[in-house]
Amino acid sequence: MNVSRRTLLRTAGATALATPFLTAGAAASPKLPFGPVRQIDAGVLNVGYVELGPAHGIPVLLLHGFPYDIHSYEQVAPLLARRGYRVVVPYFRGHGSTTFRSAATPRNVDQAAFALDILALMDALGIQQAVLAGYDWGSRTADIIAALWPERVQALVPVTGYLITNLEFNKKPLPPAAENAWWYQYYFATERGVEGLHQYKREIGEFIWKFNSPTWKYSAATYARTAAAFDNPDYEAIVIGNYRWRQSLIPAEPEYAELESKLQKTPKIAVPTITIDGRYDPFTPTGNGSSYRDHFIGRYEHRTFDVGHNVPQEAPREFAQAVVDASR
Repeated sequence: MNVSRRTLLRTAGATALATPFLTAGAAASPKLPFGPVRQIDAGVLNVGYVELGPAHGIPVLLLHGFPYDIHSYEQVAPLLARRGYRVVVPYFRGHGSTTFRSAATPRNVDQAAFALDILALMDALGIQQAVLAGYDWGSRTADIIAALWPERVQALVPVTGYLITNLEFNKKPLPPAAENAWWYQYYFATERGVEGLHQYKREIGEFIWKFNSPTWKYSAATYARTAAAFDNPDYEAIVIGNYRWRQSLIPAEPEYAELESKLQKTPKIAVPTITIDGRYDPFTPTGNGSSYRDHFIGRYEHRTFDVGHNVPQEAPREFAQAVVDASR
């Protein structure tokens, strides 16, 4: 019976993929502009974001990773907007036009801080509940909100599944190939890495892009558009701090202690979820999603696409379809 159900889910997913977004009619639809970037005060930040689609539509928040920006969703967002979704794509703290409202505000980097930023943005935009979708830092943030504030999440689409950071687990060494993939995490733990990011942030970003997505043939203009988001005055502090926090090289902030105590217990996620893996993503765990399957206890499906790490930009139609299917 379980095998038949999995087969049914795969068949249903493949059928859904073949209809709304992959037809000639969808491809011929008028292109919606991705922009302009709007600004809104939300919590400690003034957040830069793009919004597309009708204000009364089902809200979808699309969350980017590192070293990427909102343009990962330049094709996904219009696809969803044409289907009637209210699509919001924000810059994370330290990226693009998102800035701190006060120079005196600490540039915190704990994983909980990013989740609280998104909740504050939802409140500022009058969004009580949304579909959350993301990859990399975006997956982690969406997972945290789904785990701790499930009433705010209609459905979840995280690339690489369950990415909530467990600090004790992160202290354990990984096999050499996995450690090699994380080279920049260890580089940023050094003062040489701090200076390296300051001097070569665009070169580091593109080196990571090429490693993360070995089959993606993007243009120089595509990368340059995203790299402009790295010129944020807090970019270096947020990036260096976040990776050092993950390695327990800097202390957790006391204001997040209660939230982190829950996150360190690896909480289960009960909201409807479709997880995605990129087949050629060096960070995709083996087992076709089985390594994190037990963390999701609600309605669930897993999909693997023939792309690398930046799934929404490499497979926009398939990613958009996963959001639609999860929301249903």
